[in-house]
Amino acid sequence: MTERVSAMPEALELIASLKSRHGPLIFHQSGGCCDGSSPMCFPAGDFRVGGQDVLLGEIGGVPFYMSRSQFEYWQHTHLIIDVVPGRGSGFSLEAPEGVRFLTRSRVFTDDEFASLAPVTVAGE
Repeated sequence: MTERVSAMPEALELIASLKSRHGPLIFHQSGGCCDGSSPMCFPAGDFRVGGQDVLLGEIGGVPFYMSRSQFEYWQHTHLIIDVVPGRGSGFSLEAPEGVRFLTRSRVFTDDEFASLAPVTVAGE
């Protein structure tokens, strides 16, 4: 089965480090405004998943969500979470590390898209 979201090795290393310091985590793909369109990482209890958030999958054992309205635009796209130098949002856990998570993407092939599992909407 094709995954909707994956992570580069450097991102998985950072996720493991953040988990060891902060405990269970959650990702939410920001849809704009203050944070641009960055993947945001929070301690699991510090972010409330909304009733219209879609669970895309897990990276490094951490659930990865996106709003349903944003998913409508990105549903044909595989998200690849990476880490790059620089300061991202002050809200995401990696901000003090001098790096930031970054979403790269590519369009699914027809075969990949056909093999995707349905997503889970948090409120349904």
